[in-house]
Amino acid sequence: MKQYARHLLAIATVIGIAGYLLFQTPNKQAPDIKLTSIEGKNLNPSALKNQIILVNFWATSCTGCIQEMPELIKLQEKYKNNNYKTIAIAMDYDNPEYIANYVKEKKLPFFVQHDINGKIAKSFGDVGLTPSTFLINKKGEIIKKYVGVADIKEIESLIEEEIKKS
Repeated sequence: MKQYARHLLAIATVIGIAGYLLFQTPNKQAPDIKLTSIEGKNLNPSALKNQIILVNFWATSCTGCIQEMPELIKLQEKYKNNNYKTIAIAMDYDNPEYIANYVKEKKLPFFVQHDINGKIAKSFGDVGLTPSTFLINKKGEIIKKYVGVADIKEIESLIEEEIKKS
């Protein structure tokens, strides 16, 4: 009986690791979505072609999100002239007034949308945890996903690699 339990545990472990690796597999095509900023500006997927995109799901109530936001601002400022764009997607449960106040107070230099109905989070694999960050290459492929506070140094390295490919 113990041997049977060990085999089941080994199988479950292999399935878990395979699922994790499959979930983390890079180069999955990013969803093709239309976006509307909290200011009412539209951003169509065609406007994002041939750009490196960082999509960050966040909430004003998320301490990790607020912690990493200054770093995302620095990335945007550093790479804005290299076909790089940051898109911040505020989660559906966030308060629209809090989002607008935060954007104004911090002078966020990037596109911010409130995912009012949760459709954008669903299109990115049913994002539920914040912060969640996706780095997308110029081909529109997700090359890295972070759940939790992102590794900014690693993101910078990946952006630099993508810029060199141009």
